[in-house]
Amino acid sequence: MGDLFLVRHGETSWSRSGRHTGSTDVPLTEDGRAQARRLVPLIRSHRIGAAFVSPLRRARETAELIGLHDVRVDADLREWDYGGYEGITTEEIQRTRPGWFLFTDGVAPGPPDHPGETPEQVGERADRMLAKVDAAHADTEGCVALVGHGHFLRVLTARRLGLPPSAGALFQLATGTLCRLGTEHGRPVIAGWNVRPGS
Repeated sequence: MGDLFLVRHGETSWSRSGRHTGSTDVPLTEDGRAQARRLVPLIRSHRIGAAFVSPLRRARETAELIGLHDVRVDADLREWDYGGYEGITTEEIQRTRPGWFLFTDGVAPGPPDHPGETPEQVGERADRMLAKVDAAHADTEGCVALVGHGHFLRVLTARRLGLPPSAGALFQLATGTLCRLGTEHGRPVIAGWNVRPGS
């Protein structure tokens, strides 16, 4: 099994202000574009055999800016559906739900087109994505890259390591960073986390 690279999209105005950004198609800021461009040397230093990207603009633009080609758009890479918490900060949510925590408590129901997801549902989507990653590793040489979103990639990391979806809480993930999941003695491990050039 080859390495799996995870790229969180660059900064947006909503990520900068801490607003939960699931389905809202917010573009990158200029700082977010610069964050993505700084990852180019890290991506070029590895052979990428297959790449997948979320359908949302902030992820697709990041994939383009970091120089990925022949990228497959995959809806399973979209961000957590925050339902009724879309666009709201954690501080605002905790005013009415003291102690609320996304990874264990999930979200409030939203409209029919974005009803919200439980941590378990996000974990199921992550498992589907990891099955596609494994199939891509079997069909190509090199690493597989995923360009997506913070909370979803944290859950995906937990699932890759054999942990429950709620364990995604353990992996802080900054915008415009690269993470590397590999193996040691045949077992999945984190080989690099929140990496930026020079860090």
